[in-house]
Amino acid sequence: MSPAPRAGAIVGVLACAGIVASLMQTLVVPLIGELPRLLDTSPADASWVLTATLLAGAVATPVVGRMGDLYGKRRVLLGCVALLVAGSVVSGLADSLVPMVVGRALQGMASGIIPLGISIMRDVLPAERLGSSIALMSSSLGVGGAFGLPLSAVVVDNADWHALFWGTAVLAVLIGVLVFLFVPESEVRARGRFDHLGAAGLSAGLVCLLLAVSKGGDWGWDSGTTLGLFGAAALILLLWGFWELRVAEPLVDLRTTARRQVLLTNLASIVIGFSMYAMSVLSPQILQLPEATGYGLGQSMLAAGLWMAPAGLVMMVVSPIGAKLSAVAGPKISLLTGALIIAAGYGVALPLMGEAWGILAFSCVCSAGVAFAYGAMPALIMGAVPASETAAANGFNTLMRAVGTSTSSAVIGVVLAQMTVRMGPVSIPSENGFRVGFLIGAGVAVAAALLTLSIPGRRRRAPAAQITAPAELAGPAAPAPAPVAPAPARAAVPEVPAATGSTVVSGTVLSGSRPVTGAAVTLIDDAGRQAAHAVSGEGGRYALSTARTGPFLLVGSAAGFEPAAVPVQAAGAAIDADVRLTGPAGAGGTVRDAVTGEAVPGATVVAVDGTGDVLSSTVTGDDGAFFLTDLAAPNHTLAVRAAGYRPQAFQSESPGAAGYWAIALEPAATLSGTVRATSGNPLPDIRVAVLDSGGNVVAASVTGADGFYRFDDLAAADYTLVASGYAPVAGTVNLNGTGVDAFDLELSQHVDPQSAAPVRQEDAASR
Repeated sequence: MSPAPRAGAIVGVLACAGIVASLMQTLVVPLIGELPRLLDTSPADASWVLTATLLAGAVATPVVGRMGDLYGKRRVLLGCVALLVAGSVVSGLADSLVPMVVGRALQGMASGIIPLGISIMRDVLPAERLGSSIALMSSSLGVGGAFGLPLSAVVVDNADWHALFWGTAVLAVLIGVLVFLFVPESEVRARGRFDHLGAAGLSAGLVCLLLAVSKGGDWGWDSGTTLGLFGAAALILLLWGFWELRVAEPLVDLRTTARRQVLLTNLASIVIGFSMYAMSVLSPQILQLPEATGYGLGQSMLAAGLWMAPAGLVMMVVSPIGAKLSAVAGPKISLLTGALIIAAGYGVALPLMGEAWGILAFSCVCSAGVAFAYGAMPALIMGAVPASETAAANGFNTLMRAVGTSTSSAVIGVVLAQMTVRMGPVSIPSENGFRVGFLIGAGVAVAAALLTLSIPGRRRRAPAAQITAPAELAGPAAPAPAPVAPAPARAAVPEVPAATGSTVVSGTVLSGSRPVTGAAVTLIDDAGRQAAHAVSGEGGRYALSTARTGPFLLVGSAAGFEPAAVPVQAAGAAIDADVRLTGPAGAGGTVRDAVTGEAVPGATVVAVDGTGDVLSSTVTGDDGAFFLTDLAAPNHTLAVRAAGYRPQAFQSESPGAAGYWAIALEPAATLSGTVRATSGNPLPDIRVAVLDSGGNVVAASVTGADGFYRFDDLAAADYTLVASGYAPVAGTVNLNGTGVDAFDLELSQHVDPQSAAPVRQEDAASR
């Protein structure tokens, strides 16, 4: 299969999965008025059918995002699809409130499909397909909501209402099969354990907050229940934030989330979500209010859905345009454009709200703005977080949108409930109420544009101040840096061959005013891919070259220092950019093979205090680098273990004194073979011992039924191998590298022991 169709299949399947998951938002809207009768319950209790989906989706999204980073995004995505199938089946069988709420909650958990899909795209798609694909996947949240209303109205008008859920069950099964067949598992994984306490705290805080927001209008905004939930949410989320800052492997990395680009993007997501959902609340009501009001358009539920359906098509068409704008001008400009288009859409609604085609125009303009904005948000988030945290960061961003939509529903609901007119025995929202709602939507969109202007944008030169970046963004780390020396005279920049039109980026890696030798410097593009790499030399100087143009992130890292990054704009001219590292903020180093000098990835490094308590632990990356935090003890034991190497432990002083450790692990050599009789048959139950040069037994074993023996974890040295059981036989062997296999020994059953002579290595190995 060619790469292009493969990428196209991945994008198509994931986008369809996102649309099916977002259908759950509007699936039961045509049933709202009938739910109390259908489920034999009160209108207030029937509203839990909608609330359960909202709460479950908000809680599940950041949790499944982190699980995807840890355990595999495709695997967790398939789990979300399975929850969607289960929820649809439970709802399809339900005739009472409780199973219906359970089923809808399970359906809501599938909302994690969208951030997981975006993260998979980042990991597996080629760079040229990434922008438009992510924009389409992100906008699927709005596309599914727009299509859901007319589709569900058609089903309710022409079939039993249970068919809604059986239909989604069939769609979910089909999506699961397609994901299994066409979507590969991402190889990008985060290391660590799942933060169960953090997940529980975030879930509890979100449930309290969103319950208060979504049900406050029913319970009364000044009621004890509503105020109590707001207070509980504030307290729980405060404690949760304290815990996330303290735990080594948090559910949500709040330090990453607090970065200006991530923080402002998430705040913009809240207000964009508010504006989008305000459109979804206002438009159907105007369309369905009777014409006798003077401003209602008298449309049926189905007709109202059909008038709004084109907005979903507009979103799909505009998403690739937004991606192209992001590629040319940056995702910040795309987000700003989207916010302004949404504001303009609400401006269109004010003079045209008296016509159905005017509501259509308003919905389409707003949807175009949402497509620009929703496609830009993941790009801004992924440009500021490491690849191993993509799903969790996108999940948290999707949660921020959900907070915005929930707040929008509550605020617009209050406005329409307070600004009413009487029509017979009932009160209905007034025309002025809708106008105020449109003005609120426009104002919030303008606020989103102002927030977007505060997001860091592209710059042509690196600023003096650094932007802290996570270690995962850096390319392969260099060997541990040499001790920092006083700054010598400015060294010459290493020569880098550069083709015509290429950009040479050069500068000095510094810690304070002192140069850092041996630091890794990596140039990363907007998609998170390495464009060039260098290692700082004498005087901390580095130089690298790229033939590509556009915005890049220059990341510097060195063991024992906090990594740092500065943005650069490659445009064919030379760029001078210094990288300033801070630290050490703990202690780090590198683990390398003592024989080859190559990095040892996946090695476990543990620091233990004098009482045997573990102070800190970590795993080395692909470059063999590691960093330990929270080393409060002045002296501790450092233990290092890696598959295929001999474990090592040693006493160490405080990291402040050491700065970094350069650890060399000895390969664990193996020695194996078979003990046979002179007839060639394997001999079982033969004792085989390994003796060192001093005659000490360092290992011993007994052969199995096949005569096979094996020794692991032997150091590189000369050994004597003795096999006894009949006439003893000895052989000498020199182990280096990974060891020796098929070192066979031959025993004679009827040889006088006095005549047994050692077997030379070359003789034994040949048998």
